[in-house]
Amino acid sequence: MTDPNATQESRAPKPGAPKPGRQRPAPESSAPKPHPAAHPHPQPTVPASDPSRWGRVDEDGTAWVKTAEGERCIGSWQAGDAAEGLAHFGRRYDDLTTEVAILESRLSSGTGDAKKTRAAAQALAESLPTAAVIGDLDTLAERLAAIVADSEKAAVAAKQEKEHQRAAATARKEALAAEAEQIGAESTQWKAAGDRLREILEEWKTIRGVDRKVDDALWRRYSKAREAFNRRRGAHFAELDRERAAARTRKEDLVAQAEELQDSTDWGATAAAFRELLAEWKAAGRAPREADDQLWKRFKGAQDVFFAARNAAASERDAEFEENAQAKEALLQSAASIDPAADIDAARARLRELQDRWEEIGKVPRERMHDLESRLRAIEKRVREAAESEWRRTDPEALARAAQFRERVRQFEEQAAKATAAGRPKDAESALAQAQQWREWADAAEGAVGER
Repeated sequence: MTDPNATQESRAPKPGAPKPGRQRPAPESSAPKPHPAAHPHPQPTVPASDPSRWGRVDEDGTAWVKTAEGERCIGSWQAGDAAEGLAHFGRRYDDLTTEVAILESRLSSGTGDAKKTRAAAQALAESLPTAAVIGDLDTLAERLAAIVADSEKAAVAAKQEKEHQRAAATARKEALAAEAEQIGAESTQWKAAGDRLREILEEWKTIRGVDRKVDDALWRRYSKAREAFNRRRGAHFAELDRERAAARTRKEDLVAQAEELQDSTDWGATAAAFRELLAEWKAAGRAPREADDQLWKRFKGAQDVFFAARNAAASERDAEFEENAQAKEALLQSAASIDPAADIDAARARLRELQDRWEEIGKVPRERMHDLESRLRAIEKRVREAAESEWRRTDPEALARAAQFRERVRQFEEQAAKATAAGRPKDAESALAQAQQWREWADAAEGAVGER
């Protein structure tokens, strides 16, 4: 450091020069220039030193600093008295101390480049033997030596950390490139996958410190994967467009068929045809959205026309069926007077009239069919059972069989009497047993005929 108001050695004043003790106006450029080691961040607070402990300024302006090697002349002060000169060189020492404190702060905080810090400390240390300052230069030299030593350690640590960060950054980009390659080769979740590729790119931009060649290679992998994904996605949507165009053509045909059927009154067959058309509609796939919506509106409209007409016809039919049900209900009520026990022939005639009228009336609502039919079947069963009972009671063949059985009883009783008269008790007993058997059969036959 130099000062425009201090010289390197004491010399006699030149003629016309100001006498010691008189201050010479300093030029604007006389302000101390910042040292190369100055730090852009706020400077540490360094207390002012006491220059009187470490040097002096003689009355003639000669300035001295004390070091372990003895006193050293650092220049002369011609801009004021000795006290002002001492203070001046003390302030310059304080400036130097501030620079050292900045380097120490930078090193301890790890915010600066250790190599640059070491270089600045070495430059300051080399300037100390000729520095025009008054202060504890020995302590300052020790501090600078410590900074140089610690800077070397910090540089090694910084290098290791940088390598670690480079490895981590490389590994992360490797992982991102691999993920992008998997997406590019396999994913069919087009929107989610596309969003993820963009997220990978944004993260990629934030990763620093990867070796240039490695970074270029990884970038090529990512870029290739993204291009592969874009090609597959483009092919997919192109195929989807073709499928939707085919679906549109097919659905237009289905709409035309539906509109042809909408006025049909063949309710069953047409309803089945509409169900088939709807199944084909679902199987046809999606047409372009706007066209699909318009075609569906037409298809649904044709369906609605047909089914509205069918429902109206069904309502009319239901009303007719309900009238039929009421008519059959009246028939069943009138059938309550049928009495087959009193006159089977009259009951049969009334039943035939009821059955004929029943058929003429026609269909009834489905939910009433079972009840009405069951009640009719009950009347038919009552008349049928009465007729069967009368037939059994008056059946000529049954009466003839009963008479034959009685004749057999008489024959076996005669045989038993003859066997008894002849003294053949066993024969008589056998004949009586057979007579009893035929008697039971005759009783059963006569009982069946007599049942009503």
